[in-house]
Amino acid sequence: MDKRSFLQKMGQAALITPFLPLSLNATSPEERGTYELNDEDDFWQRIRVDYALKPDYINLENGYYNIAPIPTIEKFHKHIEQVNYEGSHYMRTVQWDNKKRIASRLAQLVGCDSDELIITRNTTESLDMIIGGYPWEKGDEAVFAVQDYGAMREHFKLTAKRYGLVLKTISLPNHPASDEEIVSLYESQIGPKTKLMMICHMVNITGQILPVRKICDMAHSHGVEVMVDGAHCVGHIEVDIKELKCDYYGSSLHKWLSTPLGAGILFAAKKNISKIWPLLAEHNREPDDIGRLNHIGTHPVHTDLTINDALDYLELIGMERKEKRLRYLQRYWSDKLRDTENIIINTPVEPHRSCGIANVGIRNMKPSELARTLMEEFRIFTVAIDHHNVQGCRITPNVYTTTAELDDFVKAMKILAERT
Repeated sequence: MDKRSFLQKMGQAALITPFLPLSLNATSPEERGTYELNDEDDFWQRIRVDYALKPDYINLENGYYNIAPIPTIEKFHKHIEQVNYEGSHYMRTVQWDNKKRIASRLAQLVGCDSDELIITRNTTESLDMIIGGYPWEKGDEAVFAVQDYGAMREHFKLTAKRYGLVLKTISLPNHPASDEEIVSLYESQIGPKTKLMMICHMVNITGQILPVRKICDMAHSHGVEVMVDGAHCVGHIEVDIKELKCDYYGSSLHKWLSTPLGAGILFAAKKNISKIWPLLAEHNREPDDIGRLNHIGTHPVHTDLTINDALDYLELIGMERKEKRLRYLQRYWSDKLRDTENIIINTPVEPHRSCGIANVGIRNMKPSELARTLMEEFRIFTVAIDHHNVQGCRITPNVYTTTAELDDFVKAMKILAERT
């Protein structure tokens, strides 16, 4: 059997094999084959073979949780067995050294110093720790967008009740005319008592990438600190925190880095660490030791260990190559639909303003109805977004997604658009 036939057969098997426990569904590394393929289509078909895919639907909702590839899950199972085998001896000896080592590797990935980053459980924990632990005084102001993630917006509201904060919001345009339009929107809400601004690096409901560095430079010129929600960025696009010049940055690793569920990061600039009140008390830490923000008690340390394996898999693909592929997949379907009657794309057209995520709606069709119909009639799984100026379904392909699957999605959308 030649290489191309082998890859095609393996891809077909991934489509028709019933979802089974990994031990029954997975092939061996030797059976899965080499990654050393010069042809780009062959390479991504080989990557698809690494995923145990449920055949009941085309999964275009990878944004909540990017399912981990088989090689990472196999390592995850081994870590579970290792920790369980060693028990308390592992927990009392090397767990913290391992976590610190992996955190240092993550710091290299996102471009910050190792003493400014900790491993958390998700973006919500990371950013809510800053919101709740910030040294607020009554009358202080915070600025964020109505399109920001709900967990953080709600925590700002809760903190406002506790400390008497004033919350000021902006609404992001889906199709900004320029970076300056976005920067000026945030600047318009800054006053003498504004202390903290929250912005998205990539807006979770539309995939729009904001000009973070320009916003940070503007905010800092007014003495305002900036906290960045990068939930969808690490493992998705190149992230360089030092270049962004933000004060705080949070991300979830079980999204685009494809770790097991329950992994995230928090970056806090060294100069800011000492003023943040920890979520839970820690023992004998210096005020500027970011570890004082990282005490959560006993937790699934095997997830921490598997972050290292997810980083290995990312390096196997290559960050630049992965970002290019995700942007290609998004543009593959969105460019085919942008000029279609009754279809609305809620993501900017400029290539640098998005990557793998985009949002699409159909005129006169509620997002919930669109998502339901795509699933029930066409067996395509998405998520409905009906929020302020965004009405549509968020579409998040993954590295295993094929253009044939996206062709099915485009065809379904055009059929539905003709019905309205």
